[in-house]
Amino acid sequence: MIRNICIGLLLAVAAFAGLLVFNAMNYGAEPVGGRVTLPAPPAISAQRGAQNLSRAIQFKTITLASGDPRPGQEGEWLALHAWLEETYPAAHAAMTKELVPETLTLLYTWAGSDLSLKPLLLMAHQDVVPVNIGTEGDWESEPFEGAIINGYIYGRGAIDNKGSLVGLMEAAEALATAGFKPKRTVYFMFGHDEEVSGSGAEAGVALLKSRGVEPEFALDEGFMVVNPSPLSGKPMGFIGIAEKGYLTVDVVAVGTGGHSSTPPRDSAAVRLARAVVALDENQMPSDLSKPPVSGIFEAAGKDMPFVQRLAFANLWLFKGMVDAQLQDVPAGNAMIRTTTAPTMLTGSAKENVLAQRATATVNFRIHPNDTEEDIIAHVKKVTSGIEGIEVKVGNNGIRGAGASNVSPTDNRAYAVLASVSEATLPGSPVAPGLVLGATDARYAEAITPNVYRFAPAVLTPDELTGFHGTNERTSVENMGRLARGYAQVILAMDSAE
Repeated sequence: MIRNICIGLLLAVAAFAGLLVFNAMNYGAEPVGGRVTLPAPPAISAQRGAQNLSRAIQFKTITLASGDPRPGQEGEWLALHAWLEETYPAAHAAMTKELVPETLTLLYTWAGSDLSLKPLLLMAHQDVVPVNIGTEGDWESEPFEGAIINGYIYGRGAIDNKGSLVGLMEAAEALATAGFKPKRTVYFMFGHDEEVSGSGAEAGVALLKSRGVEPEFALDEGFMVVNPSPLSGKPMGFIGIAEKGYLTVDVVAVGTGGHSSTPPRDSAAVRLARAVVALDENQMPSDLSKPPVSGIFEAAGKDMPFVQRLAFANLWLFKGMVDAQLQDVPAGNAMIRTTTAPTMLTGSAKENVLAQRATATVNFRIHPNDTEEDIIAHVKKVTSGIEGIEVKVGNNGIRGAGASNVSPTDNRAYAVLASVSEATLPGSPVAPGLVLGATDARYAEAITPNVYRFAPAVLTPDELTGFHGTNERTSVENMGRLARGYAQVILAMDSAE
């Protein structure tokens, strides 16, 4: 009897282990979304694209705050517009150019011959962030010189986002020069203030909506091919199918004021400290089972080490372990949950005066699985056991917008973008991804459910640090990739119903 029980237990353990291994072996076997055969692009010169990006960087289209550029400070934008017209004559001859009213946002219309086909909306932005004062000497060259050094174009905007803007115009110029006449109308929209508010893109989308324009899809910045990917250690492309939202809450602790020589044991500052620690130790819940997060892991599955693959293939058993490991990696943690970031602390105006009100400003980047209401309820619940805590949800305490919708991966638009990503660096798998910051693409949801965030370029993790940082750069080779990739997007979608 005991022998039979032991044999049964061994068989059950073996069957259980076999199930885990079977799931691991089949995890990530099928790519997310479909694929298409891409048409050949027209002749593209990476060197020409690099030289033109160098020149575009030299226009100091810097935005610092909402409303920029201020009246009388539009010169750099207007000079950029004139340069684009001079540099891309064939594209300008083929398209109609206009400024979105009361903005410096550019809108180009390349009219198609078949009005039954929904148009494309291809987006980029003209403005850049400033360079931190005192860090100019840390650059390989002057940040707005656009120097080309050892195969790289250096300068503010090289990645974010003049590389994409120039790449789109290079694609349009090459297509127009080759005699391409689209069946499907193509819109190019270049926002003027993405780095501070995106009001230009918002107005541009509103203008298109007023004209009844409903694009087949919108494409903006966000992701690219990363080589190597932190998920697998191998190259991997990411296509943003959603982006996080933004919410700021003020957590206020109220206490007895007075002289610091006779402090109470439970002052406002102490109460606030408890609240901040409680929020840090009680993060918003994660969910690894829904898009876009689930698709990221599946796409990376075949390149993962076996043990890691085993865990992701059997989340029903290993979810807690995977969650704990991802929490220790800031980017991984941000991908799977709404993040909690205390950013500003205020209290007493003098070191020997007890604060009667101490405030922590806490910034949340909203995951598509959560809403603003979920976050407010979470903050109130976590801090409910601490005396004297108030959660401010008024106009001064809450600023931002919810997460975007999640765009589908089962349509031709995603299939084309995934195919372009694979062509950008052959052999690299493609995953749908969640963009952690904000882009102008969020406004396009007002006119299309299919909004994607991807640029056909290859960047290393080191190069990614150039976003808003020192030595922002992109390779000459990437300028060829961008122009070819954008041209292939236009051509591949041109006849698709």
